[in-house]
Amino acid sequence: MQPRNMSMSGVVDLAAVKAAGEAKAKAEQARAEAARQASQGGGAAPSAGAVPPSALVVDVDEAGFERDVLQLSAEVPVVLDFWAEWCQPCKQLSPLLERLVTEANGRLVLAKVDVDANQMLMQQFQIQGIPAVFAVVAGQVLPLFQGVAPEQQIRETLAQLVQVAEERFGIIGIEVDPNAEGAAGPVETEAPAGPHDALLEAAVVALDAGDLGGAVQAYKNVLADDPGNTEAKLGLAQAELLARVQHMNPQEVRTAAADNPRDPAAQIAAADLDLVGGHVEDAFGRLVDTVKVTFGDDRDAVRLRLLELFEVIGADDPRVTAARTALARVLF
Repeated sequence: MQPRNMSMSGVVDLAAVKAAGEAKAKAEQARAEAARQASQGGGAAPSAGAVPPSALVVDVDEAGFERDVLQLSAEVPVVLDFWAEWCQPCKQLSPLLERLVTEANGRLVLAKVDVDANQMLMQQFQIQGIPAVFAVVAGQVLPLFQGVAPEQQIRETLAQLVQVAEERFGIIGIEVDPNAEGAAGPVETEAPAGPHDALLEAAVVALDAGDLGGAVQAYKNVLADDPGNTEAKLGLAQAELLARVQHMNPQEVRTAAADNPRDPAAQIAAADLDLVGGHVEDAFGRLVDTVKVTFGDDRDAVRLRLLELFEVIGADDPRVTAARTALARVLF
């Protein structure tokens, strides 16, 4: 069987995805349940916080699909591998997928679906033959390929999936702790001082002194050497937000936004004010609504600002999860 649909361009809207709307209200409950099961040694899918490498490959069924795939896809892209015990090509592909996903180190999760035990899912995904591979990102389903493909081709497809998740939805994956495998519990150790601690401290001092420009530069200096530094990313997003609103006239900004609902600059400025004022859902909703009515560069500018505001609040916040799902719906 030759591979087909080795592309990220198409999106399939399946009946199963309707559960993504309900996931918004249940996201926190699902994360708590996953944490509880993990603490008891269960096979729960990974959620917020560090997970062992073994948690990157999970078996899913119809009953757990909403929790283990749809909701999880707001935190990390989920690759779906439809297989069966009698399928010889599956025995070639599945170990390869497991290895590549594990190598991705938390930027992907592999969910394996036994089609013999999950006929409803097979029908909902309209699968004509196996192995068949899909991805779910922010509740949206993307067909990847069917059949066995060369390793390099699969690597490129998964790399493109990671890129789409990060650039379109701000989904950067989950943290993996290679030392957590089989551990009896967390071991408290005092972390040594990092190479950027002095710069991070300087940024905090600058923020406290109202020197927003100095804080922005300090955080950028950290990220120039360590692009994945979570503390610096969060600090930079917050400092840049404060710098943008520092000299705004709130009444003028809100009047302009009300008078020009399709003006991306006006809506972006108002969303910044909303967030600083603590109206997080209003800020996210305003920008999602603006994405609906804009196109091209204007739409991209609004989308990028929304991703920046996600950084300010934090990826684990349920309001960010809900907004990412809403953004996915209007983009596709």
